[in-house]
Formats: sequence, C-alpha cells, structure tokens
Amino acid sequence: MKPRVSLQDPALRNGNFSLRIVPVRNEDVGLYEAQVKYKTEVHSCHVELGVITVTLIPPSLVMENELLLMSCNSSHQASLVETCWFQSEHPGRTSRTFCSLPGTLSILHPAMSDAGSWRCQLRYSDKEIVSATFNLQILGFDGPASPVVYAAAGSAAN
Repeated sequence: MKPRVSLQDPALRNGNFSLRIVPVRNEDVGLYEAQVKYKTEVHSCHVELGVITVTLIPPSLVMENELLLMSCNSSHQASLVETCWFQSEHPGRTSRTFCSLPGTLSILHPAMSDAGSWRCQLRYSDKEIVSATFNLQILGFDGPASPVVYAAAGSAAN
C-alpha cells in the first residue's frame, strides 16, 4: 500500500498509533489489526475499514442543464433499505434532502445552485448507517437571471 499509508510519527510519542491511508481505494476494505509492544505488554486493536463509492454520470465534467446521475454504494454486506442525499445549506436557503431505495439521484437540469457539498447516507437492514460527502462542481453561467445588465456610462460593467 506504499506510499499511500503512513503512521503519524509525532503522535506515536503521545500514544496515538493511528494508521493513515490516502487515498482510500475499494481494495483497502477489510479488517486491520494494530499491535503495540511496550516492555513485556502487548496491546492490540482491530478496526474494520469499509468504503463508500460516489459515482457521477457523466463521470468528468458536469454541465449545466445536462442530465446528471449520482449514485452511492458501500462495501457493507447487509441489505440496503434506503439511500438519502443531502445538499448542504447555501446562504439564505435551506438544505435539500432526497430519499429513495435504489440509491441513484437524477437531476434532470442541474444548475449552478446544485453545485457544492453533497452527502449520501446509506441505511441498511442491520440498522447500520454509513455516509460520504463530496463536492459537486458544475460548469455553467452563474450570472443574473436577466441577460440584460445596465451600467452607468463611464463605469465598469462585469
């Protein structure tokens, strides 16, 4: 897994034996064990790493007014009960929430207001809830609603 894996060397002296994986990949899923030996004592802990994948269609550039599909999948083994999508709050606007079973969110005519932080939350039959956050970028025009802009003679117009 090198060079994606590191121990936080300065933290080791303070008793923090955290493992850092950047970036996490689907193949990193599984059970991890840490063992710390100090004099005659051995301490260990187990951590299970699960991975959530957020997929966009189209996968590269999301254009304003073109169909956008967002899906969210997890390595969790139980049956999926519900998928919810949350768009973070923008100033002056409440957050939007969409929930469904299949897990794919369709935005027929994405606008610049759809850009920003989104979180998908997956709820499973064993009551496990997992989520991931990602930043949606949309290529488009974020200008006035009217295509006519008035400016005073002699001033600058943007």
